[in-house]
Amino acid sequence: MPMRMSRRRRLLLVGGLLAAGAAAGAAYRRRAGDGGDEGRTLGWGEGQVRPDHGVVSTPDGAELAVWDLAGAQAGAPVVVLPHCWGCSHEIWLPVARRLREQGYRVVLYDQRGHGLSTRGSAPLAIETLAHDLEAVLEATDVRDIVLAGHSMGGMSVMSLATYRPEVLRARAKAAVLVATSATAIRTGAGSAEFSSALFASPFVTRALLAKNGHLLVRSVFGTRPVRAHMELTRDTFAACDGTVRGDYAASMAVMNLLDGIARMELPTTVMVGTRDTLTVPKKSDQMVSTIPGSRLVRVKGRGHMLPLEDPAAVTDEIVRAVTG
Repeated sequence: MPMRMSRRRRLLLVGGLLAAGAAAGAAYRRRAGDGGDEGRTLGWGEGQVRPDHGVVSTPDGAELAVWDLAGAQAGAPVVVLPHCWGCSHEIWLPVARRLREQGYRVVLYDQRGHGLSTRGSAPLAIETLAHDLEAVLEATDVRDIVLAGHSMGGMSVMSLATYRPEVLRARAKAAVLVATSATAIRTGAGSAEFSSALFASPFVTRALLAKNGHLLVRSVFGTRPVRAHMELTRDTFAACDGTVRGDYAASMAVMNLLDGIARMELPTTVMVGTRDTLTVPKKSDQMVSTIPGSRLVRVKGRGHMLPLEDPAAVTDEIVRAVTG
């Protein structure tokens, strides 16, 4: 159970967040413009209309929103893109659009409790990520796929390797793990309980939705962040229910998927931004040293939000995994 914080502690906490955001924002305003052309990589394209989605129901009652976007021709290669903690499938759209332009079939879904997906009654644990990914793969009946997961989406892929390895072997031909970790990360200062309480707090949501709330997510980006990318990250994170954010934060603070990924039997690429302050580069080094035959790609100057910050580089690695 997340611990309860006193009113004074909540105010100090949010005050610290706002002060950090203001400091980051001053540097941001000195270095970055309003997004320019990069800002227009967001959205679905073609009038920005979101296509209809399907629903995959899980045994515990969750309903997962799934977008299965057909490729340009029958038998097109398939890429499945699990997304990061606290956000939604929208973080992947700059990459998904590039893949579709090259003729690939793309499957996106909102993790349980995120975006348009409901929470269900299962615990928000790392193992649950594997079962949800399995449900999506079975519902879309995809095989010979590339699984490309960002942050918690990468944990979903590694959780599948750990808890449902036979599914990974049967469905996937390669994996691309983007800005992620196989071992515990702390998404806030202090203990796991404090981190969980922090991100569950409605005060954090209110701070994010304040006038300059997008600056609170500045630290997850590398150099010269695009404002539109920061705002999308802020908006999706603020829209995620606080208890979902908090419960997943607690799960990530104690996870260890090393034994599972040591048995991964498919070609794997690990990508990390050199300025990633959340899933720091040494976490990627640890993954590469554990996953047999894996390769490491460092993206200079980028932070944690690689699908937004450098969608071309991420797309290139996914295409390489498809064709390799």
